[in-house]
Amino acid sequence: MLTALLLLAAADAPDQRRDDQMQAFQARRSGRPSLREIERRVIPQVPGAEYLGADYDADEGVYTLKFVRDGQVIWVQADGATGQVIGRSGR
Repeated sequence: MLTALLLLAAADAPDQRRDDQMQAFQARRSGRPSLREIERRVIPQVPGAEYLGADYDADEGVYTLKFVRDGQVIWVQADGATGQVIGRSGR
């Protein structure tokens, strides 16, 4: 059972990468910053923290970047249209 789940997860990985690439392409084409650009802006604003990744909420148009520092989780929300930080939780 576990093997089957791992195989399914591995099979979805190329599709997810393709979706991520398409999303980045569409963002660039529309003039919005890509996730990579947003990461370049936000990561330096959370010194000493390990960056864990990001999620995108298409309904809200917001990226949520997740960090951990000293065992505490920090979430930073960035506007997907401008790349500006619009919220932060954690320390």
